[in-house]
Amino acid sequence: MNKEQLLKVENLHVSVGDKEILHGVDLTVGRDEIHVLMGPNGTGKSTLGYAVTGNPAYSVTEGRILFDGEDITDMPVNERAKRGIFLSFQNPLEVPGVTLSAFIRSALEQKTGSLRLWDFKKKLAETMKLLQMDASYAERDLNVGFSGGEKKKAEILQMLMLEPKLAILDETDSGLDVDAVRTVSEGVRLYRERVHGSLLIITHSTRILEALHVDAAHVMENGVIVKNGGAELVGAINESGFAAVNAQD
Repeated sequence: MNKEQLLKVENLHVSVGDKEILHGVDLTVGRDEIHVLMGPNGTGKSTLGYAVTGNPAYSVTEGRILFDGEDITDMPVNERAKRGIFLSFQNPLEVPGVTLSAFIRSALEQKTGSLRLWDFKKKLAETMKLLQMDASYAERDLNVGFSGGEKKKAEILQMLMLEPKLAILDETDSGLDVDAVRTVSEGVRLYRERVHGSLLIITHSTRILEALHVDAAHVMENGVIVKNGGAELVGAINESGFAAVNAQD
């Protein structure tokens, strides 16, 4: 990779409670790059995403995380978000009493400061239209009563509104029908077109990757990245599966 580094993970060990999940992960993501982290369920892929975003349930016991040249290993979640890190959750939480619109506006104000209401509403309406989301969803409580596809669309909406430098998508296409996957993929395309940000796509499927140019792919097993490659690695996994590809070494 010859692009300037945006995210650098060095020898990262991460535990949840007394159990170590990651056992020395190294990963570098350059600016304006798309990376894919693949592997069977339960191998630690989501743990890496949570560690990078600073989820306090995940303890870094060794190693460090650098973002935009700054050591963020011990930085709280809100400060990482301000610096431009976004995570689309595998299972987005429901937040009764807080509308989707209010949640996004609050997140934007945390990142950028005061925000004119009219400007916010205009941008929100335009972005929802691009994602083919009914305008009524803006005033519904966050994810309450949303279908799986609607929750994922709401996550992509947040990503487009917040315009992060790095978007981590954790199984964003999991369990979605064809139309919902298409909408999510369009949101990712718009993010790349508008923001030119970097993506770390965590997945055990590849449907969301079909319309994207992947710069690098990584395979994780048992809390360690065991194989690195380019777009051809994704193709090989599609054709032969993880076990067969890893056995080639």
